[in-house]
Amino acid sequence: MLDRPLMYLIIFDVDGTLVDSQNTILHGLQVGFEAVGLPMPDRKTALSIVGRSLEAAFSDLVGPDHQDKIKVMADAYRASKIARREQGLDIDPLYPGAREAIERLHARDDMLLGIATGKALRGVRHMQQTHGLEGRFVTIQTADTSPSKPHPDMIHRAMAETGAEASNTVMIGDTGFDMAMAREAGAHAIGVTWGYHDHSRLVLEGGNTVIDSFSDLDRAIEEILEINKETV
Repeated sequence: MLDRPLMYLIIFDVDGTLVDSQNTILHGLQVGFEAVGLPMPDRKTALSIVGRSLEAAFSDLVGPDHQDKIKVMADAYRASKIARREQGLDIDPLYPGAREAIERLHARDDMLLGIATGKALRGVRHMQQTHGLEGRFVTIQTADTSPSKPHPDMIHRAMAETGAEASNTVMIGDTGFDMAMAREAGAHAIGVTWGYHDHSRLVLEGGNTVIDSFSDLDRAIEEILEINKETV
């Protein structure tokens, strides 16, 4: 018998973890910078803020001299996103193995799945509908109701909604923001290398382990949570 409650909360980031959204994010950022007449940062710099909420991301990118332009930039980004989705243009593909990993974990009776993302809820719903992932996540935390990562509020809300303990909660993400958020919430963190921050930053910011493929996810979760260590 397992000497622990069979209730684990597995929380996924979205951009850079479940979906490859770099091209659509870059397009939205470009629209935002054009709206205020500022030059777009280079690709690496622009993508370094993925994971932050939209206003926080623009704030990081424009620096202290242009904080007054953030609202216009964020509004332009959102308007562009809505228009392009209505035209069927912003379709972010799932990373290889993402769907299979979600389905495997969702099928387990000892795990609940959640989302914690800098996206708005509207963007998460679009992702779910696009890829047929409705009903897989019992808690969805977004920029609409929480401060930007790495503030731990999203994980705190997810745990409160599901009744999960921090010791039984794992955050899976591709950025140091995700790792730091989990650390601040007292939860575990698994970094993935196919997103926007490299292996060393994921570890530095608090990742318990880092994986290179979704095929490694189940084992990493079980090792961190010490699942399947039975007592006689």
